[in-house]
Amino acid sequence: MAGLKRPGSKRSGSKRRRFSSWERQTRRLRRFADIKSHEIDYKNERLLRRFLSDRGKIIPRRITGISSKSQRQLCQAIKRARHLALLPFVDEVYK
Repeated sequence: MAGLKRPGSKRSGSKRRRFSSWERQTRRLRRFADIKSHEIDYKNERLLRRFLSDRGKIIPRRITGISSKSQRQLCQAIKRARHLALLPFVDEVYK
């Protein structure tokens, strides 16, 4: 019985590294720490383009590191700027 493996047990050859909690955490940049919420505006195209990927997608909050309140305001501003043709819906290279 000592040589039998349980189903679902780890294979002997696999090497899976387990990270401790402090290794998983990475420092995020706080981009809107000094910017007030009223300064996230749909007319500020330069600020909004920093939060779009090369294909025109909105970069998620877990990557940008901004607060959820700021992310909601940012998404709303990007959508308004797209509707008014200040920002593209899709990048031209991707079309």
